[in-house]
Amino acid sequence: MINIPQWLKTFFMFNAGHTYSNLSRLFLRLFAGVMFLQMGVRQMLHLEEFAGSAVGAMGLTSENALVAIIVVEIVCAVFIILGLFTRLSLIPSIGVMLYAETVMITATSVHGVAEQMFIFEPGYPVMFLGIFIYLLLAGPGKISLDYLIAIHTINEKDDADSEMLEKA
Repeated sequence: MINIPQWLKTFFMFNAGHTYSNLSRLFLRLFAGVMFLQMGVRQMLHLEEFAGSAVGAMGLTSENALVAIIVVEIVCAVFIILGLFTRLSLIPSIGVMLYAETVMITATSVHGVAEQMFIFEPGYPVMFLGIFIYLLLAGPGKISLDYLIAIHTINEKDDADSEMLEKA
């Protein structure tokens, strides 16, 4: 039988029950939010270049669609980073990534403009979709403004609900 040191057993046993899920969600929010913000800022700085390659959607012209995408990327990214209205801001973000993936699939096969418009390689929208859907399901965690607002609201409402939120 293998002799495993006690400190190693303790380390793995302790970490098995304490997963640091709130810290993990903070990291994921910061990572995805900064990447999403970076994309929006790059598109905003090079708006004229991307306007010609943009694809219109939902009755918007290509330029208006690009401006709407940029606004969603920047505003929602800031909300995701702060953990403010996180689940609400993830919904348009998921929509933009679904749109981006659709454009990437159709445009690359048709006229190859998607890489110029979205500044990333194919596959990134799917990565963002996975992160955004996870955060939508898991929530922002306790290290967020959403949590602070919930605590404040519940403390004003009733102390019994506060205990329920702490157990979550």
